Amino acid sequence: MDRTRRLTLSLILNTGLVVVQVGFGLVAHSTGLLADAGHNLADVGALVLSLVAVRLALRPPSAERSFGNHRATILAALGNALLIAAVTVLIVVDSVHRLANPQPVRAGIVVVVASVALLVNGVSALVLRDRSNDLNMRGALLHMVGDALASLAVVSAAAVMLAVPSATWLDPVSALVVSAIIAYQAVGVLRSSVVVLLESTPSDVDLEQLTATMGMVEGVGEVHDLHVWSLSSEMRVLSAHVVLTGHPTLEQAQVVGEHVKGAITGPYGIAHSTLELECERCLDGDDDPCRMESATPAVVSLHRH
Repeated sequence: MDRTRRLTLSLILNTGLVVVQVGFGLVAHSTGLLADAGHNLADVGALVLSLVAVRLALRPPSAERSFGNHRATILAALGNALLIAAVTVLIVVDSVHRLANPQPVRAGIVVVVASVALLVNGVSALVLRDRSNDLNMRGALLHMVGDALASLAVVSAAAVMLAVPSATWLDPVSALVVSAIIAYQAVGVLRSSVVVLLESTPSDVDLEQLTATMGMVEGVGEVHDLHVWSLSSEMRVLSAHVVLTGHPTLEQAQVVGEHVKGAITGPYGIAHSTLELECERCLDGDDDPCRMESATPAVVSLHRH
């Protein structure tokens, strides 16, 4: 099952769940159930954003967007995190109000509906689990896992209230537990999204080790001005200056460049690389770049997708 179908199926399940939770939450006077509905409503919006982002990312590059639309998935993840944060604030405010003004809760209804929500969220999480490193899909999956945990908290609180009807304070407390889970999710997704948008070096890439790997290729004397960043969770880009030994010809330089790319593409997940090949290190402000044999320019750009 591809990502579009996974997201669509999860969206259908959660939309139906929100309707059920809101209706029965109002009947049961349960803040916890309404909070869980609010969380799921946020997830519906998040899944819509994720679905749109996946469709955009599948579009081929164009003259206006030469790298394609890979950043769409990151923007969707960022939007999801902000949406989660907004829902969290609303839930906390309502829960505090309910703690100060407790109301009787029909715990039996809450147990049944929250149990259904737990089942639906669990199924949705399994549907979205595609074992990829896509931050967009990871954000959607975390939504579902958080929903399942939140539903479990609501079920637990309602079960206690069945035995102790006077413990109505457990209902808003369970809503606050839901809020804590949501906030934790939001911080993680927000941090990961910002890291990509700031074009930071991927956390699992050691630049010193990467430089050493490139330097071990025969014909490479030095690597400098090395940069690695991400366009999305699965699209990494590299640019670097590579100083070659022995003043090779243009053809020989291109062979060395291809060997460098072959050494880093798989191990480091580099999807697109740009190498500037030099016969000696070029310094900032140099107006007269060095020349290779056969009067070919010493600086040659190589690109790989």
